[in-house]
Parts: sequence; structure tokens; C-alpha cells
Amino acid sequence: MGVNVAPLTPDELDAAVGVLARGMRDNPLHVAAFGDDDDRRVGLLTGVFQVVIGGQPEALRADEAGAVVGTCGVGSGEPCAVAAYADIPRDEFPPMSDDPAEVDRLHDWLTTWAARDPDEPHLHLGPIAADAGRQGEGIGSAMMDVFCDRADRDGVLAYLETDKAENVGFYEKFGFETTGEATVIGVPNWFMRRPPR
Repeated sequence: MGVNVAPLTPDELDAAVGVLARGMRDNPLHVAAFGDDDDRRVGLLTGVFQVVIGGQPEALRADEAGAVVGTCGVGSGEPCAVAAYADIPRDEFPPMSDDPAEVDRLHDWLTTWAARDPDEPHLHLGPIAADAGRQGEGIGSAMMDVFCDRADRDGVLAYLETDKAENVGFYEKFGFETTGEATVIGVPNWFMRRPPR
């Protein structure tokens, strides 16, 4: 039957968030921010992604036989939602965890990302993931094709951050180039841009 990529609908939000939380559970930044307990990370990421994806009306989902198997965040508009974190003082940072040390790490992480966010209008990719156990099946590529087509149609820059070295080559296949690197809460990160074609 194959994978179908389409805009995420409100009734699919919980399924899409679950895909992200499971699919990104072991990302280096998530382990550094939230610790070694797999189940706790999934729980915290579910809350974080509920806010992130819930605030992205243009997010995409991939489905197979009616089941959501992939989620792709799409941020647009000015200012970019990530850039908004740049000016939030630590004591006013959203309480995404009840552990003050985790909130400190999240603050450091998101303010570092926000400081690198492009000034010009852009489509912000992410978070993006196939469900756990489904990576490498073409789900991410199908979502990337739709995302890149949108950026080209709109004639805008596309931008992303990644904390996984193996993702850099994946994104390069879609025309992204690394324009910066930084260590974020002890984890190497890559910042990538793609001009419209």
C-alpha cells in the first residue's frame, strides 16, 4: 500500500506525538537532557512534543494503512518559534520538567538553538521521526520530499538542527548543507540550511 504523507489533522495529534516520543527517545540530546530512564524520556518527550507539534498547524504525518508511522514538524512564520526561546530568562522558562536541573539543560539547549536561528524567513524542519523500529524504511524520505517541495514552491530557505551525526548525510541528500556546529549540553549538534530550488 505504501506510505502517504499529508498534513497532520487535530485528531491525529496524539498518535503523531507518540511516534516522535518513541522514535526520538534515544537521541543524544534527549538522553543528555532527561537521563537514562527510557520510559521517563518517552513520557517527558510526549509532553514536550505535544506543545511543539500542537503549535505547528502545518506539521505533516506519514501514514500506512491508516496508522501514523511518521511525523514531521514544519515551523513557519516570523518570528520562528525556536527563535522565541532566545530571550526567555531562566526563571520564566516553560516548566517542561519538574526537575530544576533538567529545566536548566533545556534552557541551555533551546537558547543555544535560538541564537543560531536564521534571521531571514524560513521553513524550520523538525522534529521529524519515523516510529521506533521503522527507521530506514523510507518514511523519513517520503516526509522530506513533501517538506522540500513545499520550501521550493514557496521559494524559502529551509533550516534544521540535528544531534545525530548519521543524520547529516541523510539531510545532505535533500540539498541541506552544514553551516555550523556546536556542542549543546555536551552533545555535538549540526546546523543545516537548504536554499530553495
